[in-house]
Amino acid sequence: MTPSPVSGCDTAVNMSFVQLGAFKIVVLGIVQGITELLPISSTAHLRIIPALLHWPDPGAAFSAAMQLASLAAVVAFFERDIVMITRQSLTALRTGDTRDHSFRMAVGFVLATIPIGIAGLALRRVLNACDSPLRSIAVIGWACIVMGALLALAEIYGQHGRGGKRGWDELTIRDCLYVGVAQAFSLVPGVSRSGSTLTAALGLDIERATAARFSFLLGVPAIVLAGLFELWILHKAGLTARGWELLAIGLIAGSAASYLAIRWLLRYLEHHTAWVFAWYRVALGAVLLLGAGAGWLR
Repeated sequence: MTPSPVSGCDTAVNMSFVQLGAFKIVVLGIVQGITELLPISSTAHLRIIPALLHWPDPGAAFSAAMQLASLAAVVAFFERDIVMITRQSLTALRTGDTRDHSFRMAVGFVLATIPIGIAGLALRRVLNACDSPLRSIAVIGWACIVMGALLALAEIYGQHGRGGKRGWDELTIRDCLYVGVAQAFSLVPGVSRSGSTLTAALGLDIERATAARFSFLLGVPAIVLAGLFELWILHKAGLTARGWELLAIGLIAGSAASYLAIRWLLRYLEHHTAWVFAWYRVALGAVLLLGAGAGWLR
């Protein structure tokens, strides 16, 4: 039986974002668009900004659905890559050339999506619930610190190990599997999908700009599945027409911000390390833990 339409946090699915209004949704859309594709956790920022401004927590379903904004930006920015991989994979299927690199990457992307799919189904009730323990400020703070430390270790390995010189043509299905497992941990707010995949890619000795490109493309299937699934969850939970309108507004704002974030990050990583993101995450996590302990972040 379909629940009656609601607009707050009084059901099993948190839909408190409906209470925010168009302006606040645009703000959160921009925050989501920027932080989803930078390795600093969009889910964490969509939890932190409302906490600082004393807005309701928009909820995990809203955060996941908003990833579709990033998907639009990734598809627009990497259109040539996506078309090339798809076209060459289909050709390889017709000719039976399973050693074709694009075909193997396509298979790898599909396999890499399985871990996060299984984990998402297992944790969906906890993640989507009102006042979910996984969305507490303390959990997000510790996740930021741990991932910041791991990103720093990946950078150190890249600088003092083999040098982080592996390019796109050297990537393998095994790389996809390793990064796919890392991607599953991004379900925990504060870990970051782009952060976990970029960190894993750097740890696999992949060149920085290639690691970012790899992270974006590998995440496409997961973003599609998670976004569409959460739209279905919101539909089944009885999201109102006003709620769908606000969600559309957020997606438009997020798409534009995501596109700019991709351009900036790829150019930045061509000439700089990821240390700034590691330090930012550790500092952010420390502030969050301090704020939660002092009681001024709820």
